[in-house]
Amino acid sequence: MQFVNPILPGFYPDPSICRVDEDYYLVTSTFHYSPGVPIFHSRDLVNWKQIGHCLNRASQLDLTHAQNFMGIFAPTLRYINGYFYMITTNVITLGGPVGGNFYVRASNPQGPWSDPVWLEWPGIDPSLFCDEDGRVYITGTNGFSDEEPGIYQAEIEIDSGKLMSPRRLVWKGTGGKSPEGPHLYRIQDEYYLIIAEGGTEYGHMVTLARSHHPFGPFKSNPENPILSHRSLRSSIQATGHADIVQAHDGSWWAVCLGIRPVSRRHHLGRETYLAPISWSGEGWPVIGVKGCIDLQMEGPSFLLEEPLTEAARDHFLEPKLKDTWNFLRNPNAADWSLTERPGWLTLRGTNVTLDDLDSPAFVGRRQQHMKCRVSTLLEFQADHDGDEAGLTAIMNERFHYEIALARMGGMKHIILRKRVGSLWKVEKASEYSGERVTLEIEADPQVYTFSFYDHTGKKNTLGQGECGLLSSEVAGGFTGIYFGLYATGNGGPACFDWFDYVVNK
Repeated sequence: MQFVNPILPGFYPDPSICRVDEDYYLVTSTFHYSPGVPIFHSRDLVNWKQIGHCLNRASQLDLTHAQNFMGIFAPTLRYINGYFYMITTNVITLGGPVGGNFYVRASNPQGPWSDPVWLEWPGIDPSLFCDEDGRVYITGTNGFSDEEPGIYQAEIEIDSGKLMSPRRLVWKGTGGKSPEGPHLYRIQDEYYLIIAEGGTEYGHMVTLARSHHPFGPFKSNPENPILSHRSLRSSIQATGHADIVQAHDGSWWAVCLGIRPVSRRHHLGRETYLAPISWSGEGWPVIGVKGCIDLQMEGPSFLLEEPLTEAARDHFLEPKLKDTWNFLRNPNAADWSLTERPGWLTLRGTNVTLDDLDSPAFVGRRQQHMKCRVSTLLEFQADHDGDEAGLTAIMNERFHYEIALARMGGMKHIILRKRVGSLWKVEKASEYSGERVTLEIEADPQVYTFSFYDHTGKKNTLGQGECGLLSSEVAGGFTGIYFGLYATGNGGPACFDWFDYVVNK
């Protein structure tokens, strides 16, 4: 039976996977969004359900003023001695008190996860490997110093995080830029080292070497790269940063990141893909079909016939936000509530806006589909000039569109505003006297269409914005588009009754 890639659409980059018996767990990067590092569970490698976040409190995750290309990079998930370990980098001030490499652990993947164990280990993309004799190794990149580019490794004491051996350069890769994302495995009597090279762009690739010893010397696979879509005419591009797992039926599988460009620009972010692994006669793994993956591929023998589904509407009836929701950086507790008005999400705006490198009153979720529609019912008085609340499509603080109820010049309006780099414009402002309004953004691969419904149910379309102007190629950074609910102003309550996310065919 076939499955459809990506298995996690939208902004879910740098996947790492592990298996415990017949259960599979997966984590991805989150950069400047919190909670950090979503963790998913699956029984068939294709259908995944989020079961929480590894980093969900301030003591684990400081994102103060983190830019959109900073924050949590490339986590690795491993199961060692009865515990799940998630190791990662917080790229804010590497090596400082709020930045660097650390791990957290939990006996239950749903949490609670421990406070960080900070490591004296430079670079990014740390990974853990536990050998058959119980020794644990940490593998990562060169530090941002005079170290030679390549993959570095040491033995680590897993309970304390103390290094048990010197830090050693074990492989330089095949010559591509930015050797990173390493993972070490023992398969039979060989140690396999998988890394990413070429940068997380269109030249991205996965390369491999092996050795009889965990510290090498490592012999490069003569068929490298084992995964790359560079220079291919494919709807999937920038494939790389892979992790592999042996399934409970003995088959082998790889998860990796990739993008789906539209007119050479991608706005959904780097997504998580799955591909089967075969083995050459010389014992080298081959990912997908000769190092390529497809949108449709043959699934595992244990693939479930009934895919997981998620309700289209969130009524905000639970005492906590669903796992699909995120904040920009660390939220301020006074800015949002699910209990102030039960059954509604209440946001209290401040002078922090979507343009600021800060934490606005914002709650958002990833755009996961090229064709979709999001909408919300907003109740907002907007008593003072500058009061504003609405719905945004945002890549970062310098690239976003919003439709909102706002007071300007003593009058309330429904506005469509666009921010593209240093340019911004209120493209249309329609006078509006009510306090309730339904706001809508409809997406197709090329444009977003912004509309509102007045008290009579009449649809009013204000305009459109190009998806490509919010793409990574234009806006920069490593994330993808979020649809968000937000408020700014004097702190008056902006109340959202529900939020719809509907996939369009």
